Amino acid sequence: MTTERTFVGLPSLNLPRAGAGGHPCQGIYHRRAGTRPTIAVIATHYQIDFSEHYLASYLAERGFGFLGWNTRFRGDEAHFLLDHALSDIGVGVRWLREEAGVETVILLGNSGGGSLMAAYQSQAVEPMVTALPGMRLAPGVEDLPIADGYLSTAAHLGRPDVLTAWMDGSVTDENDPLATDAALDLFDPANGPAYDAQFVARYRAAQEVRNHRITRWVKKELARLTAAGYHDRPFSVARTWADPRMVDPTLEPTRREPNSCYAGVPERANRSVYGIASACTLRTWLSLWSLEDSQTRAHAHLPKITVPALVVNGNADTGVFPSDAQAIHDLLGAADKESHELDADHYFLNPGARDELADLVEAWITKRFA
Repeated sequence: MTTERTFVGLPSLNLPRAGAGGHPCQGIYHRRAGTRPTIAVIATHYQIDFSEHYLASYLAERGFGFLGWNTRFRGDEAHFLLDHALSDIGVGVRWLREEAGVETVILLGNSGGGSLMAAYQSQAVEPMVTALPGMRLAPGVEDLPIADGYLSTAAHLGRPDVLTAWMDGSVTDENDPLATDAALDLFDPANGPAYDAQFVARYRAAQEVRNHRITRWVKKELARLTAAGYHDRPFSVARTWADPRMVDPTLEPTRREPNSCYAGVPERANRSVYGIASACTLRTWLSLWSLEDSQTRAHAHLPKITVPALVVNGNADTGVFPSDAQAIHDLLGAADKESHELDADHYFLNPGARDELADLVEAWITKRFA
């Protein structure tokens, strides 16, 4: 079957087309050639380009529309603001309904996009997102079109949660990437693996302390800059590939490859500059990464999702674990909700895994919406 791909570029409600020509909201609409689907899926991430998402062609071949959609923050997570992103997702949902002829819109929350799309539906149903101090809410964020279904695939519970689970709990000084508490060093053979329950408990507590420590500094620094007439500043967070489960496969056992993460071997990745939150601004930390302040945590949003929902996880994922999928399923407010586990890694790259996932999604959608 031939799949048609249509580029969609649109202004946001408060950001016009750039002088160089690019639109803040961009994506690709996938559909079976010669068709005009009445059911479509939209997928968006905090900053990863989802325009050519791996499920797009699989679902288009099965007769559904698929809008791989990007907000103004594609490739620019360092400046992410939740309310602006939600407003931009609303632009894509409206395009599906008003221009593409779609009657049923299904949100796909994949990977980090799981909590983002949960926040979107939550905000559409019951607006609760507030602006950061000194800022106004983005236009349109209090009048988002409601979607008809919610898919969660290989998703975690939010950027603050995944960052805290992954960040190195032994860091003692954010300004010195070498400063380490040896008693909490995940990569010191004296501590493991295997890691005993007492070490893991102390380590998890230290990770939360680190997140809160950064937040305290951010708020003090923002107050200092504001008093001087400044708006924001960039900063960096180091060593964020250090979840004990990445190193020790006996912790929450699955079929994942041991001693591995999305960036390779955890010890080496943890010393690189390619970690999540490696580039931030003060306001982005509060909007996206802070356990205390971020509104991207799915815990508050999933209970307000009452449309049919499907949760799918891969049992060889090195960064999302069964406990994540279980928590998402349990928190969902939908009476009609299902959870499935497939033999797959994070990207469903195992032979046949993407077809299996697409077949599962097709059957689930068809049963409820066709």
